[in-house]
Amino acid sequence: RLLVGRSGACPLWFPLVQSPGVFALDGDMAGYDDDLNDCEVNGNWTPQEKALHEARLKAKAKRRLRKSSSRNSTSDSLSESGELLPGGDSPKGKVNANDRKSRTGKGRGLPKKGGAGGKGVWGAAGMVYEVEEPDAKDPNYDEGDTVYATVVPELDEKLLEKTVNPIVKEYFEHGDTKEVQALLKGLNLGAHKFEFSSLALCLSLEGKASHRELTSRLLSDLLGKELSQADMARAFDKMLKELPELILDTPEAPKMLGQFLARAIADHVLPMAFLDCYKGKVDCVHARAALDRAAVLLSMKREIVRLDNVWGVGGGLRPVKHLVKEMILLLKEYLVSGEVSEAERCLKDLEVPHFHHELVYEAIVMVLESKGDTAIHMMMKLLQSFWKSGLITVDQMNRGFQRVYDELPEICLDVPHAHSIMETFVDLCYQESVITKHLRDTCPSRGRKRFVSEGDGGLVKN
Repeated sequence: RLLVGRSGACPLWFPLVQSPGVFALDGDMAGYDDDLNDCEVNGNWTPQEKALHEARLKAKAKRRLRKSSSRNSTSDSLSESGELLPGGDSPKGKVNANDRKSRTGKGRGLPKKGGAGGKGVWGAAGMVYEVEEPDAKDPNYDEGDTVYATVVPELDEKLLEKTVNPIVKEYFEHGDTKEVQALLKGLNLGAHKFEFSSLALCLSLEGKASHRELTSRLLSDLLGKELSQADMARAFDKMLKELPELILDTPEAPKMLGQFLARAIADHVLPMAFLDCYKGKVDCVHARAALDRAAVLLSMKREIVRLDNVWGVGGGLRPVKHLVKEMILLLKEYLVSGEVSEAERCLKDLEVPHFHHELVYEAIVMVLESKGDTAIHMMMKLLQSFWKSGLITVDQMNRGFQRVYDELPEICLDVPHAHSIMETFVDLCYQESVITKHLRDTCPSRGRKRFVSEGDGGLVKN
């Protein structure tokens, strides 16, 4: 049989030999390829020719794949030292997908770049990296060494007042200067350090005598730690300039500021020549009054040693013995002057409401030790005034009388008529509603022994 194919005007004749299940092609294959390419160019293939051409291309590709696989599995490769190495471990005719050797048959058959050329790898084993110099074009580039530190923003005047006022008010309650110092370390006052002293002085002027005493101690303890002498001087200078405004709320501000100045100079918070800087340079009347008050206190003999009591004796921070002496002095001055209002003011300045029973006790003892009825009526009048004003409470009044009741036997050793005087004073206080009926009834009385006449045998009547 003959398989006839045409391409254009040129007929092609191929002798076809048939065998069982196989068709073999005879003839010049090179000539067939050339004619087949000509037919491909003309584009006049028959379906049979096209199928035959595709079969031949597939067979050719398979033959090439077998040759390359056989070459890779049987060929030897050279090592870096130049010795022959046996072929790959993969089976003949199969390609190992994880093999990093070149499959083109070129090169020495070693891994690419020594195994250090892949994406995202650390590099070859034993590789030492050099220190990379910073790039000036890097947006994160920083010249010199980077130092990290906690930065606290500086407080302005408004925020400073809101922050300092609670600290000072809390200090007036606990009186611990170390706690205030620890709180100031956490604040960035900057150029407004002196404002802390001026704010503390303003708050103490509006407070009690004990608050002013605590403020003087605080300024003394903060000197050299958180505040300097220059800061203290600036604070007092500001207070002197603001006296016309301070006097509206605190009429005694010039006098108090003068005492603050004297106490600060005595505690070496301010230099000794601080007052000399203002001589002849102050036009404000109130500022001159404050400076004159400080100069008078400092010029008194030995006054600089006793200026620690410039604010009086107040609060529970003072020793008990000292408070007792002050109360005795208060009562003696009252017996001389007879001014109840002055005695009431002095008792308030002591600021020890829990210790008022001591005043009641000392007042009754003075009555028992006195001669005449003048002291009885004056002390009754004083206790009555304290009772009506609420300065001395019921508890403190009862406690003072009860202490005298308990110690009356010992007092009788020095004052034989103490029982009779005590009964008279208690009755008078009860009539003026100073004490309760129960307190009057509990007053101890000494029993009288009445003897019979001589004819009765000297027996004591029941």
